[in-house]
Amino acid sequence: MSDFESDSFPENDWDECGDLVWNEFDWERYLREQNDVLHRYLGHYERLRGHPECIDEVAHLMGWDAEQRGTDGIEGNGLSKDDRDETHGLGGSGPIEPYTLHRNPVFIATKAIYLSLQRSWERLASDAAKVPQSLALSVLTSLCRGEEQAVLGVQALDLGDYAMAISLFKRGLEELNRTLALVIGPVPMERPAFSTWRDDAIPRLFDLREIWLRVINECREELGRRVDNET
Repeated sequence: MSDFESDSFPENDWDECGDLVWNEFDWERYLREQNDVLHRYLGHYERLRGHPECIDEVAHLMGWDAEQRGTDGIEGNGLSKDDRDETHGLGGSGPIEPYTLHRNPVFIATKAIYLSLQRSWERLASDAAKVPQSLALSVLTSLCRGEEQAVLGVQALDLGDYAMAISLFKRGLEELNRTLALVIGPVPMERPAFSTWRDDAIPRLFDLREIWLRVINECREELGRRVDNET
């Protein structure tokens, strides 16, 4: 997970921030900024479609490289100590901003890729002449369920519960496999639009699979290190 480190607050740094009082306007601004980050990721991703190392290259452009950030496993949080200080106002010159789920690289990558899948599917599936409505509902439901499990998995990462994160990402993978089963089936010749969407969607689903498998692997390694340290 070198390119998709958990970006949670390290140790008790949140306590060092002091009192942070934001009003509704502050939170609206913050959430708009995080939406911009998500769309920036998606812009890089679309531009690099077909690249053999697409997700790694996008992570590099987003500044998530472990080498670039000086991270050290999951608990490196995707940010160097100086970066965290500046971002969260712990002695740096930057404005004090809270950490939220929206800033986690795994969350951003997952939400962005699912956003591209759901937008294109909604445009296609709204026309009953292009997609049977039973299939339209089944695929959309499966996409939403897979995204939900992954988001819960990222939340478990941020809480430091790596065993729960593994279980949730495995559930996400199960739902992703259901999505693949729905879209890989035979397509009637009179529905070429669905075939076109499928050819574009399958690589995106496999990119999600790769990201989640990396997270699961890193979580297992971290749990293994904890066991070794306790013995």
